[in-house]
Amino acid sequence: MSTNRYEMKLSGSSPVDRSATKLLYVSTAKYGGDWHSLLHTHACTEIFYVVGGVGQFKIEELTLPVTVDDMVIVNPNVEHTEVSLNASPLEYIVMGVEGLEFAAGEDGDGRYSMVNFHGGREDVLHYLRGMLHEIETKSAGYDVVCQDLLEVLIIRLMRRTDFSLTPAPPRKRASKECAAVRRYIDSHFKENITLDLLAETAHVNKYYLVHTFSREFGVSPINYLISRRIQESRYLLSDTDHSLSQISHMLGFSSPSYFSQSFRKLEGVSPMEYRKQSKPEK
Repeated sequence: MSTNRYEMKLSGSSPVDRSATKLLYVSTAKYGGDWHSLLHTHACTEIFYVVGGVGQFKIEELTLPVTVDDMVIVNPNVEHTEVSLNASPLEYIVMGVEGLEFAAGEDGDGRYSMVNFHGGREDVLHYLRGMLHEIETKSAGYDVVCQDLLEVLIIRLMRRTDFSLTPAPPRKRASKECAAVRRYIDSHFKENITLDLLAETAHVNKYYLVHTFSREFGVSPINYLISRRIQESRYLLSDTDHSLSQISHMLGFSSPSYFSQSFRKLEGVSPMEYRKQSKPEK
């Protein structure tokens, strides 16, 4: 019989400060050809892992092609969005992480980092799918397991690259309820959304939600919803030939007149005037 024994040499430190760095959410997305995403920001760092398809990530004025096994890390408050290609819909898993930022090397871009995990796919998917399973089932201690998996994943990432971690600077943090409501609106703004539905989603009283959301973001939940719809309508007006009635219906407005009224209030011109201004004359 032969045995091997390896002694652990504890360093006493971890690259992740658990008192500040928290996993906020994990979600999956697979886009079809009808999805048009808009530039947006988050107060946390987002880590995307592409599990299928091809597409692009837009980081402010930059456009990055992405494919399977690419990991994209976007630091807090950096405008970004994902674009899927119709022939091969983009599919990814994304984590929201509070309390940390990734710092690239000397030649890196402080807004984002990207690395391909070719050859390490099974390891990465093991950790990510483990997080998804724990969050979905919510068994006892699931939050501890998810935090452990996050830390292992970050260490593996640091081994493959020259990335380093920095604590995120102190900033005003939205309450979990308000952040959840904003994420819900960002993902479902084309659907029929009411204040009652948002309050139910956040498990809070609707009057409390209006007060706290307005205090956190400077706008009420419903007005934020309208602004997201108007953002999307600008793309539809300038890049498609859909009628106002069609656009109004697609974006969940109760009527074309209410859409026109809301658009003029936010943009200062009518939808048709905006369309004429945004399309070059032939």
